[in-house]
Amino acid sequence: MTFALSSAAAGALASIPSPSISYIDLGPLRIHFYALCIIAGIIVAVFLTNARLTRRGAEKWVVIDICLLAVPLAIVFARIYHVVTHLGFYFGPGSNPWNPLQPGSVWAIWEGGIAIYGALIGGAIGAYLGCRWTGIRFWTFADALAPGLIIAQAMGRFGNWFNQELFGQPTDLPWGLEIDRPNPAIPVGLPSDTLFQPTFLYEVIWNLLGAAVILWAGKRFTLQWGKQFALYLVWYSAGRIVWESIRIDPSDIILGLRTNVWAAIFGVVLGLVIFVVQSRRHLGLEPSPYMPGRESKAPGAVESTDPTDFVDVSEPPATNDTVGTSATSSLATK
Repeated sequence: MTFALSSAAAGALASIPSPSISYIDLGPLRIHFYALCIIAGIIVAVFLTNARLTRRGAEKWVVIDICLLAVPLAIVFARIYHVVTHLGFYFGPGSNPWNPLQPGSVWAIWEGGIAIYGALIGGAIGAYLGCRWTGIRFWTFADALAPGLIIAQAMGRFGNWFNQELFGQPTDLPWGLEIDRPNPAIPVGLPSDTLFQPTFLYEVIWNLLGAAVILWAGKRFTLQWGKQFALYLVWYSAGRIVWESIRIDPSDIILGLRTNVWAAIFGVVLGLVIFVVQSRRHLGLEPSPYMPGRESKAPGAVESTDPTDFVDVSEPPATNDTVGTSATSSLATK
């Protein structure tokens, strides 16, 4: 990859400054802004998901029970995914990856290094288990989560800004990002006043637009059965393909592409598959946000009677009404 950028041209441009600090110390406690951004995003996602689930007829704050499993697993898998796809960072010559007090260890999550796609894998496992526990349909929860999740990801990207990491190629655009030296991600030989593509900002804008599209499309077309989550996967992953392609931080390469580009391509394909399969499998609306036989958890919830719905092996779905009646009942409870 060749970078051609005049130092004088870069210095003459307006630019986006990077924060001079990435943490604050409160006595013996060090608080990283990276962590605060992630926590703030989780809080926003929980509140928005709760509001959307409640409107669908679920018990208020049932989302907390699901998140008790989903959030920890998301964080653990996010870190594992990052370490596995950046093995050279942690297991190279002179490294001490298992010492929790050593900078650059696999445990030093406060230094950054959690991967969205790992979080999606762990979060999906936790959400599935949480939904089985609470009786909420997995796809209903996924749809309710979709806009809050992509907003949370937008908020989390500000953590990369504070950490001065995951920026893009050198640029002479007026919104180039200033990065302090030294920084191990900066290619050798670039002038000290070189500016970089603010990929964190691109993703923030893209994700917020995605949240608006998901909210609009979900209401306009009454998308259910996981189709809003499928739209999230396609939208987020399509943007991620672009941002990953211009980032210059070290990454493992497979067949000429960064590992996260392959993950994003898979995300687009998976989202399309979910949308098509669920559209063909479920022609009507969701009868209830609860699995068959679990509706009593929420007062006034309508019992599921859709024969094409998820079948709980311990609680066979009722069959005394028609699919049309289920769709009508769904409209009455929204």
